[in-house]
Amino acid sequence: MAGVKGKSGGPRANSGGARAGAGRPRKPPRLLTDTPIHLDPADFLMDLMNNASIDLDLRVTAAKVLMPFTHERAGEVGKKEQQQAEAKKAAVGRYAPSPPPLRVVK
Repeated sequence: MAGVKGKSGGPRANSGGARAGAGRPRKPPRLLTDTPIHLDPADFLMDLMNNASIDLDLRVTAAKVLMPFTHERAGEVGKKEQQQAEAKKAAVGRYAPSPPPLRVVK
């Protein structure tokens, strides 16, 4: 259309807007059946850590996050609980407590 601002050219002219096939190609949608369903976060982290096809850095991070779920820290036990555990270890053999006296029933 000659003489009209913004409408120059014919039907083949680029008039703006989205073009078919332009831009980044879209990824196919992931189906829920592709991955196993984990109800427990620890199970998910365990599977992630043991999967050899995943990047090593991600697997190491999963192992670090999973560590408190599987191993107890040495300092997490309180002083009283630690003393009781040491007393039980020491109370064997010669230092074991004697059995209580028998009760006489009349």
